[in-house]
Order: sequence, then C-alpha cells, then structure tokens
Amino acid sequence: MQPHRIVSREDWLDARRAHLRNEKALTRMSDMIAAERRALPWVKVDKDYGFDTLQGRKTLAGLFDGNSQLIVYHFMLGPDWEAGCPGCSFLADHIDGANQHLKHHDVSLVVVSRAPLDKIEAYRKRMGWQFDWVSSHGSDFNHDYHVSFTPEELAEGKVFYNFAMTEGGHDELPGISVFYRNEAGDIFHTYSSYARGGDILIGAHHYLDLTPKGRNEGGTMDWMRRHDEYQDAPKKAACCD
Repeated sequence: MQPHRIVSREDWLDARRAHLRNEKALTRMSDMIAAERRALPWVKVDKDYGFDTLQGRKTLAGLFDGNSQLIVYHFMLGPDWEAGCPGCSFLADHIDGANQHLKHHDVSLVVVSRAPLDKIEAYRKRMGWQFDWVSSHGSDFNHDYHVSFTPEELAEGKVFYNFAMTEGGHDELPGISVFYRNEAGDIFHTYSSYARGGDILIGAHHYLDLTPKGRNEGGTMDWMRRHDEYQDAPKKAACCD
C-alpha cells in the first residue's frame, strides 16, 4: 500500500467531496446500464431442457417455481470434478442472503451445473448452502448458453465465450443467464453475462473496495479460498467423533 497524505479534517472533506462527484457519476452510469439491460431484445426459448432436482425431473419452466423471472447461475462443477470451482463458490456464498428477498419479488434464482445431482448435493452440503442447485447432466443447456465446452471445441484452441471467440482451456466456465416466462407459458432468454460480469453479485468485493488496501490481490481473486479452506477456518469434526 502506498503512503498516504495526512491532512486536516477540512482538507479531507474537500478531497472527499471531489470523490463524491465521481461516486455519484458512477451511480448514474450504473442506473443507465441497468435500464439499458432491461431494454435489451429477447429470444424465445423453443428447446426443451430437462434438469435433475431434489423434487424430481423438471423442465426449464419448472425452475421458475411460480415466478415470472428466473436467474440462473452457471456454476463450474463438471461431471468428473471432485469439488466446485473456488471462484464460483465465493460468489455462491452470497446467494442465500439475497435469495431471502428475491423469492418474494417475482424472481427465482437457481444454480445449474453439469455434474450429476448426487455430486452437487454432496458439495452443497459441505458448503452449507440452502439455495436450489440442479443438474443439467445429459442436457444441452450448458453448451447452448456457452458455459460448457466439448473436447472437440477445446481442441480447436478457442471457444465461444463472453460473446467472442476466446482462448479455451477449461471445459466449464462461469456465467449468469436470465429468463422471463409470460402468462401464456412462453419462455424468453433476456440476458447473459460471463467472466467478470458476475462481480456485481459478490458483496465481499464491494466491502473490500471501501478499505484502504482494497482487494489487495496480485491477480483476480488470488487471495480467496473456499470458505472452509482458510487457514483459520474451524476444523470439521468427523462423524464418529
């Protein structure tokens, strides 16, 4: 951290007011982008997708759970992975708090991964999460929304991700997709976001951005661990203890 000037309270207030002008400009810009996002055109979803859930097999329509709006978080957990992506896990730590309110505001939030449901459930229980997490195993859903990639696609060296051909390397990548279901039951894809687009959902980042050291990282989220893997995390007792 660079040394900071030490000034009088009056000088600090002058500097803070100057910064407040930029903060307000950012807020107005954020409002403008949100309005622009809501005004994007939609694409009708004509394909049938199936998901394995704790309540049995569901269609995409079933994931709405009576609401008209659905947010899907594409969580990186492939069929042969032993644990979920640490970055996705960091974001997922923020879901349950928000979901206490979203589900009362015509929004359902569901996490989707390509791993089988039993593997998803084992990891969800390890992390202590309560949100709905379903499996798209055997479905084209992840591929159609450009977060899962075949060996053939990876062999080409580039995959279509974040709306462009991008250097490949991972069979799973993170993303967010949003859908709307009208009274006739038609479903529309309204929005998707990838890569650092998910940062707006990570409240811990915004807390850190308030502090003098900020995110204090050499690379994106290089300091972060799964919440049960920090050195000061309490040890979990074995079932036979």
